[in-house]
Amino acid sequence: MKSNSDYKASILIADDVKLMRDILRTYLQSAGYEVQSAEDGLEAWQMLNSSEKPFDIVVTDRNMPQMDGMALLAKIKADPRFSDLPVIFQTGESSRESIVEGIQAGVYHYLTKPYDEKILLAFVAAALEDSRRHKTLRTRISNKKVALGLLRKAEFSFRTLSEVNGLTALLTGLSCNPEKVATGLSELLLNAVEHGNLGISYQEKTELVGQGCWREEIERRLGLPEYKNKFVQVKIVRTPTQTIFTIKDQGKGFDPSPYLDFSPERASDLHGRGIALSRMLSFDSLEYLGNGNQVIATVNLPT
Repeated sequence: MKSNSDYKASILIADDVKLMRDILRTYLQSAGYEVQSAEDGLEAWQMLNSSEKPFDIVVTDRNMPQMDGMALLAKIKADPRFSDLPVIFQTGESSRESIVEGIQAGVYHYLTKPYDEKILLAFVAAALEDSRRHKTLRTRISNKKVALGLLRKAEFSFRTLSEVNGLTALLTGLSCNPEKVATGLSELLLNAVEHGNLGISYQEKTELVGQGCWREEIERRLGLPEYKNKFVQVKIVRTPTQTIFTIKDQGKGFDPSPYLDFSPERASDLHGRGIALSRMLSFDSLEYLGNGNQVIATVNLPT
């Protein structure tokens, strides 16, 4: 995916219902995206392999003949060419088990039917933004692994989104699997800024992401007098067996318990999966202390 403002992101739709494909195509093309569609997972997989222009995102139904959404997702994530390709699931299944199964397989965005055009476009925009951020992190990580292998203890302070990206790229090099840790660490650092220091509530973020002005509101609050001197502290300790990240913000804190696991009720929200994703996929342990404004994330190193 390019950063050029004139670039049109390319989206592949996989759905066995023609009416659904036509509706999705109309919604997405009206928003300026290039769209191609497939009748099932098998045809979608063939199109991924044969397309001259790579796709930026896949929107797939979960239940389809020949090859369903889960099977398509497994092939995408197993292929190095497509493993970073964001996948949005659209499904009528909202049970916790089906959601966790999808998340563990690599789905980060769930569209629970029925939904409207505004929700679809907001999800696509959020998935593309996540993909852009993660690609930037991986690029920054690649040149830092050797030097960071010598570090044993360090402490940093930061407050802005750009500092989150730079620090995540730096710190993930201390783990044995930087790409895996990067997603979870980035989420924890972002939470400390937006929800911690800047006091943006869950509902406020929902509205901001839906309106496409989340980043602008972050920057606006960072410039306000009441937030200008608030920093997040990150401490890193690396032992022969573990890398331990301690993140502490200067906010009022919160109750993390509802966010430590995936909730079917929030599956179709535009955000709110970061902590659970970090706990499940990025770290070997995740523990919140005190009033919730301090978290310790641990990665076990190979023995």
